[in-house]
Amino acid sequence: MEWQELITDGYGRVREVLEEALDGLRVDDLTEQPHPDCNSMGWLAWHLTRVQDDHLADLMGEEQLWITDRWHARFNRPPDRKDIGFGHSSEDVTAFKSPDVETLLEYHRAVLERSRRYISNLSMADLDRELDEPWYQPLPTVGVRLVSVMSDCLQHAGQVAYVRGLLKGKGWLGV
Repeated sequence: MEWQELITDGYGRVREVLEEALDGLRVDDLTEQPHPDCNSMGWLAWHLTRVQDDHLADLMGEEQLWITDRWHARFNRPPDRKDIGFGHSSEDVTAFKSPDVETLLEYHRAVLERSRRYISNLSMADLDRELDEPWYQPLPTVGVRLVSVMSDCLQHAGQVAYVRGLLKGKGWLGV
């Protein structure tokens, strides 16, 4: 197995968790919060995909799919490249209106496919390229960023599954 396959497999696990956790949910389910200060499943799925879109587009030196493919319009949100969920208050999360499951997953799949293409063309030397982010010491590298984004996305996908279990019970997993 090549290292690129290993990394893209990890990103693919996020899609698998999301597809299973979101399966069969209605829009009302996606916007339900287990507590007013907790994130909804729709917000979490949107946020993790926005982070991956934002961070990998930055590594690529390209614009986010959120903008170029007008995903913002399908989410009824402004075309703000900085709107990825960081800093959202409880009120912002409550105000978030999730689209349907298919829209959430289509956006995620588009970002995943772009990520896979990018990763498959990286060399080992590319992984060591330092990012111009002096607020981090030591400076992060492309490889570090790829792993940190994957970790963040996997954690949020697990949160989606956990919130579904809180709201719907464990029967959805077939246990």
